[in-house]
Amino acid sequence: MAEGRPKIVIVGGGFGGIKTAKLFAKENVDITLVDRHNFHLFQPLLYQVSTSVLSTDEIAYPIRSFFRNNKNVNFFMAKAQGVDQARNVLITNHGEIPYDYLILAAGATTNFFGMKEVEEHSFGMKTIQEALHIRNHVLHEFERASKPYRTPEDRKKRMTFVVVGGGPTGVEEAGALTELIEIQKKEIHNLDFNDVSVKLIEATPRVLPMMPEDLQQKTVEILRKKGVEVMLNTQVVGYDGDVLKLKNGVEIPTTTVIWAAGVRAVDFMKDCGGECARDGRIWIDEDLMVRGAVNKNFFAIGDCAAFMHGDMQRPLPTVAPVATQQADVVYKNIMKLIKGDTNLEKFVYKDLGAMATIGRGQAVVGSPKMSGFFAWCAWMLVHLIRLAGAHANFTVAIKWTWNLISGIRLGRIITNIKL
Repeated sequence: MAEGRPKIVIVGGGFGGIKTAKLFAKENVDITLVDRHNFHLFQPLLYQVSTSVLSTDEIAYPIRSFFRNNKNVNFFMAKAQGVDQARNVLITNHGEIPYDYLILAAGATTNFFGMKEVEEHSFGMKTIQEALHIRNHVLHEFERASKPYRTPEDRKKRMTFVVVGGGPTGVEEAGALTELIEIQKKEIHNLDFNDVSVKLIEATPRVLPMMPEDLQQKTVEILRKKGVEVMLNTQVVGYDGDVLKLKNGVEIPTTTVIWAAGVRAVDFMKDCGGECARDGRIWIDEDLMVRGAVNKNFFAIGDCAAFMHGDMQRPLPTVAPVATQQADVVYKNIMKLIKGDTNLEKFVYKDLGAMATIGRGQAVVGSPKMSGFFAWCAWMLVHLIRLAGAHANFTVAIKWTWNLISGIRLGRIITNIKL
């Protein structure tokens, strides 16, 4: 690092953190990017790893590779633990990092809404490890169920796959599971696939709440045609690893519950010295500064930040476009502060519309409104553009095209041995 240059510390290598670092990399500043993983993860495609479509190197990219030509960017692999605003230092498990300007872009984690039993026994899907765990577990359950000594009750329990949460992740996971099952049906000859079922549980009256109502209904229709039992207005109250308990008293025997019902901020946000919302996200003002910060050099963006425009009823959603648009504004505002300009820009979110895929050749897009194959092509194009690296763009495009044509999923590899 050069002596006297402003020191900018960014916590998080997600969409917001990486874009912010890229913007600052061309300036006369020193950047330290902190993350406990050495890779940037394309979270929207985790469900495709969990259902054997893609491999991990196709949705993850080494953070250092982004900045190989930027000598003023340093990657610091560590777990952030808190902020000492009085001393302007970030506290990590590998020591303290001093800063002149701090940007929290730490992302989010799974929200189990205080249900410890559910958290212990169900599968989250926010990390590569969790996606691989789901893939291994689902494939193991097919192998276990195919054993001739299984009782009908045990076999049916192992072949009941429950996805909780009707947002994009839950819808995409449920649709992809049905297609994985179709592949298994062709290859596992001694298993009665009448015992196999996929259930999608949503606590509210609708799936994909960010979509127009007709597309929500279209999504449910497509899922049901694919064999998914869509259960709306249904709330989970417990799960012990064998039986999923619903608020209406119904119990579902199952060994697989995939939790996609909500997100919350990572735990260390509460130790940063700002005001936090109910879900743990840290409140930020229109200039993206942390509300209640001691100094005017502390910002937050993306999933870890809670932001509301004047008449909004709830904070902006935890989606990538929010983080990347905030990255632009936080970069401009810090550069203004460095130059002595205190007339900071106000963040205004531009909603680019929402989209979700429901399976091979099927998707819904909110703006412009469309569904079916052309919506799937639009979804595919947008996600390919956002992937990091030419290798991922090429291999993922080939895999998606081949999967559309043949339905083959060669990623059905069990990597943990549990016989």
